[in-house]
Amino acid sequence: MAKKGKGNRVQVIMECTEHRESGLPGMSRYITTKNRKNTPDRLERKRYNPTLKKVTVHKEIK
Repeated sequence: MAKKGKGNRVQVIMECTEHRESGLPGMSRYITTKNRKNTPDRLERKRYNPTLKKVTVHKEIK
């Protein structure tokens, strides 16, 4: 029998750091998954921001 309960893989929301500081309307966010066991810290990745039209750093929120 497989164990029932909370898995290690969870969905996280990543938000653009530059867009938040710029004060422009809208927000660049991405949804991804991470393994809680392997990466307990908050994720930080470079992603494309369509509003700013460049690649920026996105950090995990919540």
